[in-house]
Amino acid sequence: MPAPKDPYAGKHLINYSVKDGVAVIELANPPANTYSRTFFEQMDAAVLEARFDNDVHVIVLTGSGEKFFSAGADIKYLQEVTPQYKYFFCLHANETLLRLEQTPKLTIAAINGHCVGGGLEIAMACDLRFARKDGGKIGLPEVNLGVLPGTGGTQRLVRVLGKARSMEWMISGANHTFEEALELGLLNDVWAGSSEAFKAQAMEYARQFTPPNKASKSVGLIKRAVQSGAEMPLQDALTLERELQQQLFQSEDAKEGIVAYNEKRTPKFKGK
Repeated sequence: MPAPKDPYAGKHLINYSVKDGVAVIELANPPANTYSRTFFEQMDAAVLEARFDNDVHVIVLTGSGEKFFSAGADIKYLQEVTPQYKYFFCLHANETLLRLEQTPKLTIAAINGHCVGGGLEIAMACDLRFARKDGGKIGLPEVNLGVLPGTGGTQRLVRVLGKARSMEWMISGANHTFEEALELGLLNDVWAGSSEAFKAQAMEYARQFTPPNKASKSVGLIKRAVQSGAEMPLQDALTLERELQQQLFQSEDAKEGIVAYNEKRTPKFKGK
């Protein structure tokens, strides 16, 4: 039996652009930037585009419009597909977010509006998360649909908030303020301002991690050490750390950083 047709097939759901070393992946399925199979196929392609582009040093994810980062899966769409289709849908979403998480380039979620359900699961696959003050709510309400957060939510939230707090969030299904999420450490910061000003601030923040300001290869491998090493026994994680350090010792930026330090000048990094 053929798979049901995705009603979003052929539609443009992800905007991708690059400026000043920063790739922007904009979730663009208004009004709530919900996702489908087509959405994740396009997001997957955007992640790979950024991964292979040597001129991209940082990846920023944000939502189109002013009200939503993302509300997660399109529930009407999921209602119309089979349980097996839903399983493969979740599998592909997991693969896409793992690709984002494991790409050795800094990823930033610029949460411009409501970030709930699968939207929060996307944001949690990023390295850093910033939200717009009074922009919306954040949470994992899937229990209210009789399901669980199935795009990494049960596993990523517990790694940030710990078992008891993350369990409370998920079994209550309640949404929370960005300030509550900041206090718990789920967000790195909350910035005031209009949606346009917020996105401009996110870009300004991201650019500080691009050459010549920062050794972006070093930033990327720090990410790699943290993301992969946190899941390993300490001895294996230290081995990974040494191997990544050896790669950096051989880089042009490490040579520049050490020489600049000894010459008492500001280094000019190239991302190499």
